[in-house]
Amino acid sequence: MPESNVIQESILQQVQKPISESPVIKAANDSKTPIRGKNLTQAQIDALKKNGNYSCDWGKITVADNFIPDNIYNCYLAGETYIGRLSGYKEIDGKTVWFGLASSNICNCEILDEVTIIEVKNLCGYRVHSGANLFNVGTLAMKGESSFGIGCELPIAIETGGREVMTYPEITVEVAAKIASSRKDKDLINGYNELVTRYKSQAQSSRGTICKNATVTNCPKIINTYIGEGAHLDNATLVQDTTIYSLTNESTEISDGAYVKKAIIQWGAKVTSMAIVANSVLTEHSHVERHGKVTDSLIGPNTGVAEGEVTACLVGPFVGFHHQSLLIAAFWPEGKGNIGYGANVGSNHTSKAPDQELWAGEGLFYGLGVNIKFPSDYSKAPYSIIATGVSALPQRMEFPFSLMNTPATAYPHISPAYNELMPGWVLSDNIYTIKRNEGKYIKRNKAKRSNLVFEVFRPEIVNLMIEARKRLQAATGKEVYTSKEVKGLGKSYMTESSRVSGIEAYTFYIQYYALCGLKNKVKELVGAGKINEAKSIMDNTCSCAGSSRWEHEKSVLVQEFAGKSVAQCLNILSDMEQKIAESVQESKEKDDKRGASIIPDYAEAHSPAKEDGFVKETWKKTKEIQDEIKNLVAKL
Repeated sequence: MPESNVIQESILQQVQKPISESPVIKAANDSKTPIRGKNLTQAQIDALKKNGNYSCDWGKITVADNFIPDNIYNCYLAGETYIGRLSGYKEIDGKTVWFGLASSNICNCEILDEVTIIEVKNLCGYRVHSGANLFNVGTLAMKGESSFGIGCELPIAIETGGREVMTYPEITVEVAAKIASSRKDKDLINGYNELVTRYKSQAQSSRGTICKNATVTNCPKIINTYIGEGAHLDNATLVQDTTIYSLTNESTEISDGAYVKKAIIQWGAKVTSMAIVANSVLTEHSHVERHGKVTDSLIGPNTGVAEGEVTACLVGPFVGFHHQSLLIAAFWPEGKGNIGYGANVGSNHTSKAPDQELWAGEGLFYGLGVNIKFPSDYSKAPYSIIATGVSALPQRMEFPFSLMNTPATAYPHISPAYNELMPGWVLSDNIYTIKRNEGKYIKRNKAKRSNLVFEVFRPEIVNLMIEARKRLQAATGKEVYTSKEVKGLGKSYMTESSRVSGIEAYTFYIQYYALCGLKNKVKELVGAGKINEAKSIMDNTCSCAGSSRWEHEKSVLVQEFAGKSVAQCLNILSDMEQKIAESVQESKEKDDKRGASIIPDYAEAHSPAKEDGFVKETWKKTKEIQDEIKNLVAKL
């Protein structure tokens, strides 16, 4: 089967499976068979009346066989309403819990066993599952039929449309990215839209659901919302036309003035402190807080938006967005980057229409107050830094791990609007950031359903480095270069010294990647007793098979270290590990030196680099790897 068909089938399967397992669809199907218990006896009606309850038609109220009227006070009961067993006070996990209804207006609802509902002014059209706790709520109601935010279109990367992605509750960054970026594949787009439309149709219902152990307190208005197990809604301004997925051990939270409308909120996500989420998806364990605003966007796992605005974007995992900044019309599925304070990444309006877009690279860092003009493509410049105050023209930049800075020198033949690019600078001068983030993301990841990649030096990134190095190596003999001489510089210039430094940085880490692959393969073969195979890896006639990853590593290894033995290569790797550890510490020591020269008591308030937790961890790991290499070489 052609690769494109395999990818298409994989994406469509990721939609088909949730349709068959969807709790929202199950709830919609269950609602087609209303729960009807037995009619109230006159004694039960009298007991309810005595407790201050009222109904226009007690004949429409049905109850469970073991119904107890004693724990219902001062309620108005209307329509076809079912009430299960409400047993009053119980001890649960060492806490005293009261199950019952008090001071609430309930219409056309199904209240299952052991539910707490107190001071809900208008509860209408919901099935409330056991353990749910509703307190001090204004309106919690269904108005007509709803698909609970399923099937909304997100105008990803182009605010006026063109890369629309229909939403469903289990959607992932991977699926959304593939649909948004595959507009030529009409079969995929049509197949996807048909499946999501079917999902939307099957989820549509006039009955809302509040799943077990969910808590809804102090909320003025909740309309047409599916509230998942263990979800926690407290003091939310509005929640409407929304699906909230949650589990007791992955509780989803909407609280403290949050406004949520036409949204999908997945497991463990949070919308708090007056944040706004509209026509958007928050995937698992993402969060929006402190007046953050997310509209027409999908936010990836573990990404947080605070104070700033995100509109018409696909933002991947682990993006830090903690200050007043702007991100519009960005396609950023790989994420792992940062938006600095005052960054204006949103020049999508040409004065004709807001129809321009930005493709951001993995790990891209937008510094303080940058201005990024559209259209721009940094997708082949992963882990690059756009420094404070840079104004970047529309461009395509293709040098990974680079620094884009304001011009250090004016050149008469180069536009003053051009910036200076230093290819590979992050590798040569700031490897601390790369190595620290790699470990940080692994430790901080809470996502359980997304296939996240944490490794930085992997085949697709290394291939970009190899291509970038080729372009640098092909250019010689000038003091300064632009994209006329070196493709991929975009609207920046590069000096000869930066070219040479870039080649050195790329070469070091290309070789490092290959040597790490060699070490892992040698370790595997030695562990299996295949010493002769391990010794002959550098020989092109070696028959030791492996994964596609190893095949890629070996091709780079042979290209970079032809003529060297396995033992020699492993010893080179040991030296490289030493240099990387030194570079990690040195890059942190730069902060110490600069800080001490500016702030009088800097040294007293800041731990020195050698005491930095990550620096110490790096040295510990380096010594372990060097010992491992020493043992492998001895066995060869």
